[in-house]
Amino acid sequence: MTPQRKRLTREESRQQTRSRLLTAAAELFTERGVNGTSVEQIAERAGYSRGAFYGNFEDKNALVAELLQHRTDRELDEVRALTQDATSGADALDKLRAWNRARAPHLPEWLALRMELVLHALRNEDLRPLLGARERLARDAHTAGLQQAFAAHDVTPPADPAFLGLIAHALEDGLLIQRLLAPDALPDDVVVDAYALLLRSWTALAQHPPRADDDQPRPPQPS
Repeated sequence: MTPQRKRLTREESRQQTRSRLLTAAAELFTERGVNGTSVEQIAERAGYSRGAFYGNFEDKNALVAELLQHRTDRELDEVRALTQDATSGADALDKLRAWNRARAPHLPEWLALRMELVLHALRNEDLRPLLGARERLARDAHTAGLQQAFAAHDVTPPADPAFLGLIAHALEDGLLIQRLLAPDALPDDVVVDAYALLLRSWTALAQHPPRADDDQPRPPQPS
């Protein structure tokens, strides 16, 4: 006797529909761009009608907003899960290296979708504040990680930790683009290599801060 499939509640059915629409939109945005994708195409890819789309999202911008939120939250949750049980800073870096290597085969699609969502939000004033809030979450995660590392080394950060987190976050985006454009020249975990180098440099700077006159212009030396 074939077991009966559990019937979904109304809320479960609604969440399933939203999830399928988001997945379909992510695929299409990656393939065609946000502006090149219509509501009808998203609904068709997900297996629903146009009415099902508008029953869940006010418009395409509302769907983009939810994708931005979902992607940021998922990535932060994955990184936190990796590092929260790390036994040391080195162990945390090893876990992050493994995570970057595992997602490397999907980097073209991941990065294409990220760039599409960012560009669409930048072109739409209503979405720009949400993009800013999502980016702040990512920067805050970098800042928190750096503060933990500095505390583990018992040093005072050489600059405002939020500024250092901003540098790390911006460098990550740039390096991922470079990794995609030069896959044979850069390793899958190049972002972690750069982060580890920055952390060593900043820690050394904190342990041996420059003298006050080190930043002053030096007079030319006689020949």
